[in-house]
Amino acid sequence: MHKVIMRLVVALVILIVVGTNANGWIRYTDNWAFDLTGEEKFSAQIRGLWQLSGKYLRPSLELAPDTIPTTADVYPFGINTFLEQEVELQKRERQIQIISEAGFGWIRQEFPWADIEVHAKGDFDDRRSGTSVDAWKKYDHIVGLATQYDLDIIARLSSAPEWARELSNVEGAFAPPASYADFGDYISILVERYTNEVSYYQIWNEPNIYPEWGEQHVSPEDYTEMLCVAYRAVKDVNSDAIVLAAALAPTVSLSGRDLNDFIYLERMYRAGAADCFDIMSVQGYGLWSGPTDHRMRPGVINFARNEYIRDIMVAHNDGDKSIWISEMNWNALPYGSNMPATYGQVALEQQARWVPLGYERVSKEWPWIGVVNFWYFKRASDAEVNQSWYYFRMSDPDFELMPVYYSVKDYIDNRNNQGSFD
Repeated sequence: MHKVIMRLVVALVILIVVGTNANGWIRYTDNWAFDLTGEEKFSAQIRGLWQLSGKYLRPSLELAPDTIPTTADVYPFGINTFLEQEVELQKRERQIQIISEAGFGWIRQEFPWADIEVHAKGDFDDRRSGTSVDAWKKYDHIVGLATQYDLDIIARLSSAPEWARELSNVEGAFAPPASYADFGDYISILVERYTNEVSYYQIWNEPNIYPEWGEQHVSPEDYTEMLCVAYRAVKDVNSDAIVLAAALAPTVSLSGRDLNDFIYLERMYRAGAADCFDIMSVQGYGLWSGPTDHRMRPGVINFARNEYIRDIMVAHNDGDKSIWISEMNWNALPYGSNMPATYGQVALEQQARWVPLGYERVSKEWPWIGVVNFWYFKRASDAEVNQSWYYFRMSDPDFELMPVYYSVKDYIDNRNNQGSFD
């Protein structure tokens, strides 16, 4: 009962103080309740203020706001691409050109091991179509385009080929390799090839959830071992290169095949991960609330969840490292569709308003965050049009641009015109 009364008092104070005088609070819109809760409906705002009150009755997180990592002081606008799926060269370039015109400075692009060292260790000829093709040719073209249009690459290194997984008896295309040394050898060759063009390498993706670690329970200890092998492989070739840990998927699950991101990171640190990455990565999805949601509830996924990750890093004396957001967006799943709203659901116009607000919040509140990568530009085809995640796209396969493209472009233009990134 005492806690209920205290929360009522705190909620009332928020209503009175913030509702009558917003000085001292960071404003994003003309709606102070939305600025605090990320909710646009009145009933949800009232519930959100009640939930927000609980934040001020719990111990504060230690975010070390005065510690500004060097890798956080960077141009923040990035976007995820699937350029390797574009068969036509002109479509790859058109995609890069449109991305550049919007003002993005980074692309997060996978360099799938399974697509480069396809058939056997040391074999870089792709014979899957019946003819022999240099597997590097496609990626040389992608790297060349990024260089031409002045885009930095975050190279995502994942997707072990079948030959590298066969000894592990782990099924699934996303399973880790049986030999981390083989992965390290592949990385060494890739870094050597692109040492003058690519400086940022991310090791795997979402290893804390199914199916990103294959048909088995996830293991922070095994991932840490693989991360350390990869880190040494990168640094031995290019000591100035930057290694990003895999983006952890936000989840509250403890199923074994999925593991809560906080617990997973804590176990990574206990396994010695601190010495094996330069930048931490997270997924910045808001799901069911907007980018201004300030509620801190460990059991609920919202845009502010990265603060818990930061708190864990600071607790392990790792606050001098930044966090980069590998994926950020709100899902514009069409209303009336029969697809499940697995990732939340917003209208196209909401998505267009919320994504710039997400970038703005990062800029105003989280100085320890560097690049924020929009998820995602486009797929090469509409083969996944009946899957919810397809509707994170910024463009249709035929280059029909969504409203969010124009709102983000306008936001970036305004930020650049203000001289924020001189």
